[in-house]
Amino acid sequence: MWIYLNNRFVSRDEARVSIFDHGFLYGDGVYETLRAYGGRLFMLRQHLERLERSARLIGLALPLTISDWPPLLEEALRRNGLSDAYLRLTISRGEGSIGLDPSLCPTPTLVVIAQPLPNYPPHLYDEGVRLIISQTRRNLAEALPPHIKSLNFLNNILAKREATLAKVFDAVMLNATGHLAECTTSNLFFVRHGRLCTPAVGCGILDGITRNVVLQLARARYIETEEGTYPPADVFAADECFLTNTTMEIMPVRSLNDRPIGSGKPGPLTQTLQSAFRSKLPDFLQKAPGLLD
Repeated sequence: MWIYLNNRFVSRDEARVSIFDHGFLYGDGVYETLRAYGGRLFMLRQHLERLERSARLIGLALPLTISDWPPLLEEALRRNGLSDAYLRLTISRGEGSIGLDPSLCPTPTLVVIAQPLPNYPPHLYDEGVRLIISQTRRNLAEALPPHIKSLNFLNNILAKREATLAKVFDAVMLNATGHLAECTTSNLFFVRHGRLCTPAVGCGILDGITRNVVLQLARARYIETEEGTYPPADVFAADECFLTNTTMEIMPVRSLNDRPIGSGKPGPLTQTLQSAFRSKLPDFLQKAPGLLD
């Protein structure tokens, strides 16, 4: 495996970050994950713009401009012999003396990892996944804004640990007021009486890129959509439920806290959107060098 570290590609064994890196010491940094299909990247510009937004909001100067990324990402795929892949872009505050002051770190650390895409078992898409409601609440938006995709992930890790201990796929996190937010790495949708509902950004969620694609696909098919504030009871009363993120695309949900959602199987609207996503996928892919065409 070849990893891009700061200004060059190195082997996995050579890839080392200082123990004084503030990403390691304090979780001070940002990241993005991307997916490549046949060497073409899903919603590349949107991911890079979100990365720039996250960095700007924590006062971190990115070492690359938006036009520098495409050839680098293509080279990461080429060197690793990958076509369908998962890419993670990580930028930390960098190495510096111990202390919280960002000015202690003169140069950020940049890491790009490209690896084979971990495929979800097909039966999950056929049967749906099981979820629980986490006891860990989503970070208060006023304390850690959710639209910063930061390396500080302990909140989500604690919720994921709950899901692992419960032997389910993932956990739904509520916000500070007890309303639905999102899962540990994905956005939440549910269907009730033919209306597609999802927690609004104001509920303390990350504005997922696949989430926005799904909303666009639904509106193009005259499916009524709603972004709002919902109690957990609304999911228990839903006809269908699914999750979205870049790697899983649209993942059906069959139960929450061991209570079936609707029929307990992927519903017709979920299947319609899965089909629409796959058919429109070529429109969402960009060859890296053509990003700015």
